[in-house]
Amino acid sequence: MADLFNIGLSGLRASQTQLSVTGQNISNINTPGYSRQTAVQSARDPSFTGAGYIGNGTSIVDVQRVYNQFLTNQVRASTSINSEAMAFQSQVEELNTLLSSTATGILPGMQNFFAALQTAAEDPASIPARQLVLSEASGLAARFNTVHERLTVQNQFIGQQIGTVAQQVTRLAASVASYNDSIAKATANGAQPNDLLDARDEAVRKLSELIGVTVVPQDDNGINIFVGSGQPLVVGNKASELKAVPGRDPARVEVRLVSGGSEQGITSLVSGGEMGGLLRYRNEVLDPAVNSMGRLALTIADQFNRQLGQGLNLNGQPGSNLFQDINSPELMELRSRPLNNERQLNVEITNTSALTTSDYELTVTEAGFSVRRLSDNQPVLLNDDVPPSFDGWIPSLPAGGNVGDKFLVTPTRSGAAGIKVEMQNPKELAFASPVTLQTELNNSGTGSMTQPSLTVVPATGVGALSGLNIALVYRSVDEAGDELPTKGFTVEPDSGITVQIRNPEYRANLPETGANLKWINAPDNVAPVGQQVRLLSEGYAFEFSTAGRPADGDKFSIVHNPGGTGDNRNALRLTELQTAAVFDTKSGKGVSLLDSYGNEVQRVATLTAQARSESEASGAVLRQATNNRDSVSAVNLDEEATNLIKFEQYYNASAQVIQVARSMFDTLISSIR
Repeated sequence: MADLFNIGLSGLRASQTQLSVTGQNISNINTPGYSRQTAVQSARDPSFTGAGYIGNGTSIVDVQRVYNQFLTNQVRASTSINSEAMAFQSQVEELNTLLSSTATGILPGMQNFFAALQTAAEDPASIPARQLVLSEASGLAARFNTVHERLTVQNQFIGQQIGTVAQQVTRLAASVASYNDSIAKATANGAQPNDLLDARDEAVRKLSELIGVTVVPQDDNGINIFVGSGQPLVVGNKASELKAVPGRDPARVEVRLVSGGSEQGITSLVSGGEMGGLLRYRNEVLDPAVNSMGRLALTIADQFNRQLGQGLNLNGQPGSNLFQDINSPELMELRSRPLNNERQLNVEITNTSALTTSDYELTVTEAGFSVRRLSDNQPVLLNDDVPPSFDGWIPSLPAGGNVGDKFLVTPTRSGAAGIKVEMQNPKELAFASPVTLQTELNNSGTGSMTQPSLTVVPATGVGALSGLNIALVYRSVDEAGDELPTKGFTVEPDSGITVQIRNPEYRANLPETGANLKWINAPDNVAPVGQQVRLLSEGYAFEFSTAGRPADGDKFSIVHNPGGTGDNRNALRLTELQTAAVFDTKSGKGVSLLDSYGNEVQRVATLTAQARSESEASGAVLRQATNNRDSVSAVNLDEEATNLIKFEQYYNASAQVIQVARSMFDTLISSIR
């Protein structure tokens, strides 16, 4: 009877424990990261009697969580990937809207500006048309300024968000380290602390939302967590600190890992999670976009200023700048930052066509400078620009420099912020060409020449052309009437003037116009009829074409054009900048201003579409991984309700066994009395 009583009592205790575990599962159905638990029940060792071994009831030997390490790792990895994709997408969507919108994008401003130029070119003497050009130029500059400001604000937000994420990572790392300590102490008692293990796994999952992590299990049920390429974030019960600080480039926040008494920069090593998505967007999209907008603004300002400098305004004076000089002292100072010194480095843009969208690291050497391009980490050598430059820019140290001084050079980053219209008077727009062709009234032949184009202007500008008078006289016979071996237009005077013609050998293989045409010196400084001609004089280059059948002595003159109020040739050259190849000209085809912006918009749009696809795909993978994990570890109310009924019946049956043992004991006592 005592055995029966103990057997019933063990069943009663076991069923009570099973009911408690079931109740725990039901009450934690909405607890994040909770894994359902199950009680492991085992029969007690039997006792030997004359009739054999008779059981002694049952015992609960363990309470285990239903857990699959592989599925948990899948959820963690999928969470990190999806969080990175979501963070990247949210930022690139904003940039895509900014660049492609008609309200904020650059393209509408460029189109309006060139349309105003075309209108003014049709009536170059119209003051209202000229005023419209100035107005649209101001509007275009304002769009560049706005885009730069928005991109700057986005960069600041990313820096702030990285700082917030770093604080959250530090807090969660400390929490994991604390769980490690508690789990190690609890495990020493010989059982698994299920709820602590679940809480730690959930903390690690939340950590993976913020940053990509590698989890390494340890023998004492602890885990070590590493970030980047193996930098320790949690080791046992010790946690490192993650913090965001201004980097070598003050405008860009860097991530540093503080472990013990040492710090390590891990910005380039971080991947995964929200922080990885923000850093990837900044490096792959935002920084190139800022530099691309800056390069475009610099090129527009430089190209228009240069072309206006090759014309005459309504007052007959050489053209002045429409936009602020791209090499003004205040703009040059913005293009560099010292990295290991306090010196000032000026960066002058010499060739906007050669500019890239990269930043650079410059080091002062005994021989001058060494430059490394940061986009591809390749050294940059002086190119064949005149003067020689590094990708279109040259550095100078006004106060000298020490060997080993390092500078961060950002030639294009501030370009969109620095563009502004300087010209206020519409009469100052230099729409007229500084030179014109005059035909002698007594010419008897049918020869003709096109109006000369000024294609090369020295640094002195067009002001020195005020006394220009180049005469071209057709000669087929000499003064004695003898036929000359070379017929054509001779230059009078010929001192210091070189005549070139387009090389006929290249005519079949090259386009009719463009910078790739080869020129050769004309024999005896004679320009044949039916050729495109170039005159080189004191640093200037004039181009025109000859045609017809001129008579001997027919004369044409290239002279200064101070009164060309109706002349629109330089205005037409300005309108041609809309489609002229101004970027990557050395590659052959080149890229125009509009195409350059279109390419950037297309690049961002493509990245946006890819980000949407990645976000959707990673979200689907995460949902699948979560469902797989939940199918094993999550609480199922139907199953738990069934268990409640089963274990309740088990409890009642065990109680009945005890009742039977009591009745038997009472019967025995009654029979003895």
